Amino acid sequence: RLVREFVAQNNTSQIKHVIQILSQEFALSQHPHSRKGGLIGLAACSIALGKDSGLYLKELIEPVLTCFNDADSRLRYYACEALYNIVKVARGSVLPHFNVLFDGLSKLAADPDPNVKSGSELLDRLLKDIVTESNQFDLVSFIPLLRERIYSNNQYARQFIISWILVLESVPDINLLDYLPEILDGLFQILGDNSKEIRKMCEVALGEFLKEIKKNPSSVKFAGMANILVIHCQAADDLIQLTAMCWMREFIQLAGRVMLPYSSGILTAVLPCLSYDDRKKNIKEVANVCNQSLMKLVIPEDDEMDEAKPSMTIPAEPTSEESLSKPEAVTTGCCGLPHHGKNELDVTALNQALFFPCSCERIQVTLNLDGIVQVLDYHLSDTSIGMMTRIAVLKWLYHLYIKTPRKMFRHTDSLFPILLRTLSDESDEVILKDLELLAEIASSPAGQSEEWHAPSDGSDVRPGPVELHVPARAGQLSSSSTKGLECSPSTPTMNSYFYKFMINLLKRFSSERKLLETRGAFIIRQLCLLLNAENIFHSMADILLREEDLKFASTMVHTLNTILLTSSELFQLRNQLKDLKTPESRNLFCCLYRSWCHNPVTTVSLCFLTQNYKHAYDLIQKFGDLEVTVDFLTEVDKLVQLIECPIFTYLRLQLLDVKNNPYLIKALYGLLMLLPQSSAFQLLSHRLQCVPNPELMQTTDNTKPSTNFKRTAASNIDYTELLQHFEKVQNKHLEARHQRAGRAEQLDRRVVL
Repeated sequence: RLVREFVAQNNTSQIKHVIQILSQEFALSQHPHSRKGGLIGLAACSIALGKDSGLYLKELIEPVLTCFNDADSRLRYYACEALYNIVKVARGSVLPHFNVLFDGLSKLAADPDPNVKSGSELLDRLLKDIVTESNQFDLVSFIPLLRERIYSNNQYARQFIISWILVLESVPDINLLDYLPEILDGLFQILGDNSKEIRKMCEVALGEFLKEIKKNPSSVKFAGMANILVIHCQAADDLIQLTAMCWMREFIQLAGRVMLPYSSGILTAVLPCLSYDDRKKNIKEVANVCNQSLMKLVIPEDDEMDEAKPSMTIPAEPTSEESLSKPEAVTTGCCGLPHHGKNELDVTALNQALFFPCSCERIQVTLNLDGIVQVLDYHLSDTSIGMMTRIAVLKWLYHLYIKTPRKMFRHTDSLFPILLRTLSDESDEVILKDLELLAEIASSPAGQSEEWHAPSDGSDVRPGPVELHVPARAGQLSSSSTKGLECSPSTPTMNSYFYKFMINLLKRFSSERKLLETRGAFIIRQLCLLLNAENIFHSMADILLREEDLKFASTMVHTLNTILLTSSELFQLRNQLKDLKTPESRNLFCCLYRSWCHNPVTTVSLCFLTQNYKHAYDLIQKFGDLEVTVDFLTEVDKLVQLIECPIFTYLRLQLLDVKNNPYLIKALYGLLMLLPQSSAFQLLSHRLQCVPNPELMQTTDNTKPSTNFKRTAASNIDYTELLQHFEKVQNKHLEARHQRAGRAEQLDRRVVL
């Protein structure tokens, strides 16, 4: 009644005096009953002031909010009731004081007393109604408070925060999407709450935001949220990880190349998910889409952009001196591997650094491969990583070599060792992808560049006599890049990494014999499909010619010979060697022969393949001077089995022409004499018994020239020199065997002593 009288008299000083007395002497009194009376009095003042209460809101609200912290739960309830009445009368006039009201309410939402909590909920609903119906809400000043409160760990406080976010998101005049980067991290943390109800509310809120993003992608600050998603895509909680991965998928598809500067971080989060089992099938599927979509963003133009020029709008991917992300919570090195710090992100710094428009047409994005390559290298080197992740890494590297070969060759020296080690992987599929990548590196015209043409290791320099050919690989090289590099036998060389690859592959076989035994043939056969088979055999033969480990050289030659004689992939090469019609084929035969001399039986089989039967007979004659071991006889046995295979059908048919192939028959009889009485002996003996009597095979047609004569006249090969080379190599092997035997004998004596 007193306040109404003062209002009627327009006596503002008296009104303020009454409010001051109620505040200072009652509401803030030390006596609890006085405080209760003061709260009731302030509410009564507000009711009496009516529409004029807005002029005194500061004086009315502050003492009431102070009582929110009172130890007495009944006093806190009275404070809620008083503030409810004040707000109900003032309505929209309270909005300038919204932040302090929100702050007070957020504390009461977690109050342990149910009555206080109930009262705060009534006040909360009233305040939401006022905000919804008003168009004067100051979102800018509210966001810092929301960002602070969103990191509360209290379930009720979290529920309170999410409810307000949902309300603000539903108001057409309030564009909360502009400030999403500031609260997105907090939302994902709330998504991991133990309460199903809160998780569901948070899912709904995030779903509404994502719908809005899809509707208005042009106004979304994708860059400001990229690193936040990277963090939560690596969360231990399945729901958080799946939701973040779904957001990442949409971001990559909507923002396009704007996301490229964050590629290393995205790959760090996505790649491990590709190896998830069926328990996390949904995450795996979404991660796969993210991976494929991100890969498509890399284009050939990225190889032409000058990396020295900074990006015009989007920040370049971080180097070793910079972190991938501005927020304090995730600092990353150049490889984009996150190191987690605080739970909260420094969103202010994030906003200052990363708020950019999303229009890809107006933004030039420079692809910096350093971070991407280091992430890929890290995941390929990690032995605990799953098979599908390793395959994805190899696909990424292959894709980068196809799209950006010039830039990728700067990383080849660092990638080469790990790619070679990957050949020992347990998975055939991983090895196949690895071989595809190594084949691309070895044959890419970008590797011809003088900038990285000379290998750092002098041993990798290719000797002059070796002639290698570039294989035809349609669809992989642009017309401009293949100009002057037609894929024909006349092309002089492949790039510098081919020979380096062959050397290191043989070194790996030498140091890891199990790999040679279990996967050697598989690896070489696949390489013959991916590259030029003649190049591979020519280069390996040349390298083995200089091999100091004679035992390995013999084993390797045996492996190569078996592949040459039995693999369907080498049908064309066998036909080329069978006739020796061209200088190239004769050159290849001589090169193979010199290395094949490390293994006597394979040398004979090479002569059978090339129809050099007289020389095969001469070699077998020399076998009498060699040390005949069980391994030697086993190889002769295998050769006899091979002669019965389809590969040597032409050889068996030539046995019909006894007159023109006497040395073939002599060579086969020579093998027969070497064999003990075994199944192979019986097999070859039965075959030779089928050789017809030359008199019975005579025909009246004497005009047909001798095939053997024609081949001899065309070959021009110095077989005497080849025979001398064979004896020289075998003498080396004999000396090496004696040395090994001597060392073994000395070791036995030491053991006995």
